[in-house]
Amino acid sequence: MHGKQPKILLFLVCVVLGVMISTQFRSSESANRTIAQQRAEDLSGRLKATEKENETLKAKVKALEENTGADVKGEEILQLKADAGYTALRGPGVIVTVDDSKVIHKPGDNPNLYIIHDDDLLRVINELRAAGAEALSLNKERILDVSEVRCAGPTVSVNNTRFSPPYEIRAIGNSKTLEGALKLRGGVIETLKLWGISVDVVAKDNLEIPAYKGPRHYEFAKIKDGDKK
Repeated sequence: MHGKQPKILLFLVCVVLGVMISTQFRSSESANRTIAQQRAEDLSGRLKATEKENETLKAKVKALEENTGADVKGEEILQLKADAGYTALRGPGVIVTVDDSKVIHKPGDNPNLYIIHDDDLLRVINELRAAGAEALSLNKERILDVSEVRCAGPTVSVNNTRFSPPYEIRAIGNSKTLEGALKLRGGVIETLKLWGISVDVVAKDNLEIPAYKGPRHYEFAKIKDGDKK
């Protein structure tokens, strides 16, 4: 019996240690599982919050893109209309008033030399264009590439509207440059004044030129396929 007691005691100690180690391992494993579960739940919560925030940001970006796109499109359309002459413009420039001669011509002189013709007005307009005029009008009719300025009896037709003298030409641009171009030695004003035709140029800090009101049709010209958008 005495020989067996140490063995029994050793066995009991081993059993107790085994139980203690097993209990500690299970507790540790349980704790690890709890921490892992908590971390997983935390990550899952963060992921859901991030996804929600991402969706919110996407919605904001889409709204901004739509609004910006509308603004840009509106600005582009407005600029295209301005380039085409379909909007009124305002800016610095000159007002040129041209009137028939008041000089009493001598017998035998050609009376047509003392009155304004469409060629005279076109010379003034072309001189202003060459000097950098960005917009032009004649008697409140916008002058574009499709505009017609031609004699119609004693009057001048502008965009199919007839006018009698005096004629008022408005040009937006650098007023000093525009005025200087018209007053060049041997230029259009000096030539017209030889026949007593009145030409008055006034610089303005701010003048308005109306929009083109006529139609613009293309019967033969077509948009090239590669440029269609």
